[in-house]
Amino acid sequence: MTAPSELETAVNADVPAEPTDGYHLVVDALKLNDVRTIYGVVGIPITDLARLAQAEGIRYVGFRHESNAGHAAAIAGYLTKKPGVCLTVSAPGFLNGLVALANATTNCFPMVQISGSSERHVVDLKQGDYEEMDQLAAAQQFCKAAYRVSRVEDIGRGIARALRTAISGRPGGVYLDIPAAVLGSIIDADKGAKTLSRLVDPAPRQLPAPDAVDRAIEVLAGAERPLVVLGKGAAYSQADDQIREFIESTGIPYVPMSMAKGLLPDDHPQSAATARSLALKKADVVMLVGARLNWLLNHGQAPQWNPDAKFVQVDIEATEMDSNQPIAAPLVGDIESVFEALAERTKPGQISAPTAWREELAARSAQNVAKMAERLKVDKHPMQFMGALKAIRDVVHERPETYIVNEGANALDLARNVIDMHVPRHRLDSGTWGVMGIGMGYAIAAAVETGDPVVAVEGDSAFGFSGMELETICRYKLPVVTVIMNNGGVYRGDDVNPLGDGPAPTTLMSEARHDLMIEAFGGKGYRATTPAEVTAALTEALASGGPALIDCVIDPSAGTESGNIGHLNPKGIGNFTGKKK
Repeated sequence: MTAPSELETAVNADVPAEPTDGYHLVVDALKLNDVRTIYGVVGIPITDLARLAQAEGIRYVGFRHESNAGHAAAIAGYLTKKPGVCLTVSAPGFLNGLVALANATTNCFPMVQISGSSERHVVDLKQGDYEEMDQLAAAQQFCKAAYRVSRVEDIGRGIARALRTAISGRPGGVYLDIPAAVLGSIIDADKGAKTLSRLVDPAPRQLPAPDAVDRAIEVLAGAERPLVVLGKGAAYSQADDQIREFIESTGIPYVPMSMAKGLLPDDHPQSAATARSLALKKADVVMLVGARLNWLLNHGQAPQWNPDAKFVQVDIEATEMDSNQPIAAPLVGDIESVFEALAERTKPGQISAPTAWREELAARSAQNVAKMAERLKVDKHPMQFMGALKAIRDVVHERPETYIVNEGANALDLARNVIDMHVPRHRLDSGTWGVMGIGMGYAIAAAVETGDPVVAVEGDSAFGFSGMELETICRYKLPVVTVIMNNGGVYRGDDVNPLGDGPAPTTLMSEARHDLMIEAFGGKGYRATTPAEVTAALTEALASGGPALIDCVIDPSAGTESGNIGHLNPKGIGNFTGKKK
């Protein structure tokens, strides 16, 4: 037996006794930090990463478009309070995922987008590599943070940093760039294992300062017409019991933002949702809980708000204070800790809503509820939005575990007012940006993460952004029923091109058969032209527990321009005649 040559010695020194690679380290790092599901679209260079993740016990849900996979990861983060993970290919796939990443950041949903990328040395010299792009630079402006892993031994650290950043403080979207060369790099298995770490307390509690709590109590105690506004941040916090105890013990009326519906049941006696305009206009002290004074709340400005109102704001992000209005009593901390501190430091009876104020709002609520009931009684033909939505409301009322996903213009605005919610975090909609295209991604993630039935109430235009994911729903046999409000247009379907040489800009196909789309993928399709048919179809579809779609044929003349935000259009839009002046 001869001694090894110098060349053999050098080669053997470069080969680990028990090797691993970047692919395995990514999967090991995710598993170590309790990531159990990945949403994504495979391709170069992450196909084998998805295969390996699946082989190692991580559930991989494959989509038809990265934007929808990203939306799924984002809402998974919202529902679980753990970062949802989206996996995309480089360049175009990465860019497709950015819409969801930015939307997650805007809505404060914890999410990590992991993308493969091209060789750094080729990208930096712009030598024309496959799908060449400086993805880190592109991502930074759209998310909470962006990181790149440049060495295989840094994979564990990169994933730990991304997950912690996504969930700590105010949650948001994080981008993690892993070049193909890093994924394929070989490292000794023992050495690689030592580079991985499990996060310790990634979202630590942030306690409010005692003097800030006392200040808030003093402001609330002096109110004659107090009001609590619950945002989706309150729902995300899962401090359900603490929030309910505070509201019920003080008697303060509350208004829920759309994704906070169900935090307390919509029929709760203190809900002022059906008297919202009066509540905002007259409240003298407003407590914002996980809600921001952005466009959805008219920036806290008159005439929608009492110009003399004082604001108490509960938020984990100190820089949110005073963003639109002066905050008299900022309460910086996580919502659960804030409400525990309020309960501890408030004296019995110190904060209470005067009876006259509660009765005034209750009277207006009763009046508006009666008006809505009269509107819902009308059974017009062709079918109107209200008739279809009432049918949906009545069916899901018997199944409160059902998640409602909702997007569109009129489909969104009207469903928000018609479909009552009684369980927290069961209404998922377009959120702060009002972005269309979230529907199928949100529906898939809700079904995957919870196993409960999902009803996605979609405008026909909004559905078009993610409709191909019907195949994903059928492929995974998910309990998702998609209900399309089909009035044949964006806003409405009766607009006319004055030149007659093609459809008007807002016109879609009124004869579209969305029900046949899902049948092509093996699901059950229904076509409904009356509320009674909607009721029968939805009842049957939910009972089946499988993929289904109901195409609700709505009057093309039903609907308004831009739903409830037509005032944001420039003057004249929506009334254009095509005639020169």
